[in-house]
Amino acid sequence: MIRNFRIAVLEQQGHLFNWVPVCLGGGIGTYFLLRFEPTVALLCLVMAIAAGAALIAHGRETDTAALVWCLTLVLTGFTLAGVRAQSVAAPVLGFRYYGPIEGRVVGLDRSASDAVRVTLTDVVLENVAPIRTPHKVRVSLHAREDGTAPKPGMIVGTTGHLSPPAGPVEPGGFDFQRHAWFQRLGAIGYSRTPLVTLSSTEGNATILALRMRLSKAIQTRMPPQVAGFAAAVTTGDRSAISQDVLESLRIANLAHLLAISGLHMGLLAAFVFGAVRVGVAVIPPLAVRINGKKAAAVVALAASAAYLVVSGGSVSTQRAFVMTAVMLTAILLDRRALSLRAVAVAATIVLTMRPEALLGPGFQMSFAATTALVAVFGGLRDREIPLGPKWFRPVSAVVVSSLVAGLATAPFAAMHFNHLAHYGLPANLMSVPVMGTIVVPAAVLAGVLSLLGLEAVPLWIMAQGLSWIQGVASFFSSLEGARSFVVTPGGWVLPLVAFGALWVILWRKPSRWGGVGCLVLAGVLWSQTERPDILISDTGGLVGLMTADGRALSKPRGNGFVARSWLENDGSARDQEDAASRWDASEKGMSVMPIVGQGRLIHLSGKRALSAFQGCHQGDILVTNQTSDIRWACQSFGPENLRVLGAVAIQISPSGPKVVSARQVSGRRLWHATLPHSDQ
Repeated sequence: MIRNFRIAVLEQQGHLFNWVPVCLGGGIGTYFLLRFEPTVALLCLVMAIAAGAALIAHGRETDTAALVWCLTLVLTGFTLAGVRAQSVAAPVLGFRYYGPIEGRVVGLDRSASDAVRVTLTDVVLENVAPIRTPHKVRVSLHAREDGTAPKPGMIVGTTGHLSPPAGPVEPGGFDFQRHAWFQRLGAIGYSRTPLVTLSSTEGNATILALRMRLSKAIQTRMPPQVAGFAAAVTTGDRSAISQDVLESLRIANLAHLLAISGLHMGLLAAFVFGAVRVGVAVIPPLAVRINGKKAAAVVALAASAAYLVVSGGSVSTQRAFVMTAVMLTAILLDRRALSLRAVAVAATIVLTMRPEALLGPGFQMSFAATTALVAVFGGLRDREIPLGPKWFRPVSAVVVSSLVAGLATAPFAAMHFNHLAHYGLPANLMSVPVMGTIVVPAAVLAGVLSLLGLEAVPLWIMAQGLSWIQGVASFFSSLEGARSFVVTPGGWVLPLVAFGALWVILWRKPSRWGGVGCLVLAGVLWSQTERPDILISDTGGLVGLMTADGRALSKPRGNGFVARSWLENDGSARDQEDAASRWDASEKGMSVMPIVGQGRLIHLSGKRALSAFQGCHQGDILVTNQTSDIRWACQSFGPENLRVLGAVAIQISPSGPKVVSARQVSGRRLWHATLPHSDQ
């Protein structure tokens, strides 16, 4: 067996570098799986062990060195994640706040309810010491449109509510507290009071101000129906896109066209690269003096860097720029640009800069698509398999790339967003070529010609392309059965899918097909997923009980985000009001539902319901959003214990209810510092 292993490793020579980001990601994932926070001393010890392992690996035989280097990279990834988490530490609001809020505008977007949201830094809160004041806060503006229109760099003030970032809506769910920690976002909230301008100086927000000016200029020159779409794909500003357009793009699996990521950056770089190379070739004196291919790579790299700045430099855009820069640099170094090694380099750089990106759907889906595309087209090239006659190859290449990218990203999209778009392939086949041949080239030409005031024609062409894409999205999203919903899988499914697919793609020789076993196992585990019988929100404001007809919710309104998340995780297409109609009895703030094999599930909402409550019996489960000193005869959940436990899931069994809390699953990490301690 040892001999077979050594032979297998030796067969991977020349391809082992492709596993560097995989091992690095293994260490990063291990860090985030911990239920306790590693101390600085422990991180230093792990790094020392990694350095020692690297010294041991140097000069060893290939098989031994490969294992030691794998261990070194895992330990390095673990340390990188810990150091990054420590380095972004910033105060988090530890209580609910209501009062004056002042700060400088550094971000503008829209919430799920279509309200304008401002992100503020240099924050000032009344009676809150600077050392306890969050570095950033995000406020949704629900006031009438008669206040100050927020602009980048403005110092503004309002009166509003703030609270700490919320934890998972259910045990094992998405942890917004962790997400906010790495954004240095210490509080979120809302205001019903109009903003007032305290200072209009732009200060250090000049790039954001430039983006918003460009966004406004584009919107004023484009037809209203596509103005928001145009601003999003050029400057990253999504604040002008209607919710209807967003939803149709999501259902048709075209929402990725909004995010400035690998597709946009790649199309931009490809167009600039091709245009410069053709331009050099048609000027003979220039063509004989310079290397047109390398000159085109330099100009494309500069254009990509400019796009990174203009589009706001979001995490997804940074990741796309790194991938593009690696491939263009490979051209400058006379290396093959589209190779698995180039993808591995890009992934390693991204994970080193932002280890937390590993957990995001953007990183997972973009690298899944890129890795699969490079592997498939590389295999076709190496085996000299043509994609049909010459005249048909551009069409077949689009079909193959859309199919491969769709299949590669579908499992991750389903795991993160709980739906499958059934018309995603035809929608992308009809839209992506338009984006690459019409929208992106027209946008580049508009940017160049705007210096001469001649941008009107390319902007009109760009508008036609965007109108076509929105029409495609509207058509496919309106078809019956355009999407189906799937249940959120257990925690082991995603790692198994990722590792199985990487094994198939990266490993050499026939043993690579062993990765299919991981994929099959992941599918089996996903199909066996069991959802909790009872879910309780972390405030006690909403309760959900699984019935034969789906989850019943205790309230038709309120806690909308929690309700929507629960139903999506169940794989249900129903809304909160529909789910609330399945609840047996609800009146005057008290909702009661029988639990099969147990007693009753009772939800009390408000002080009146609590004061009028007559009591419960053993076997009942009581949930209330009000503090009470009464010791109930049944198992109860209220603000006192939910503050410690977080959201709660309960599984009903013959032996009694099994309670699992969000805090039990996630443990106590840096981003949970504001939570009270639990004895559990």
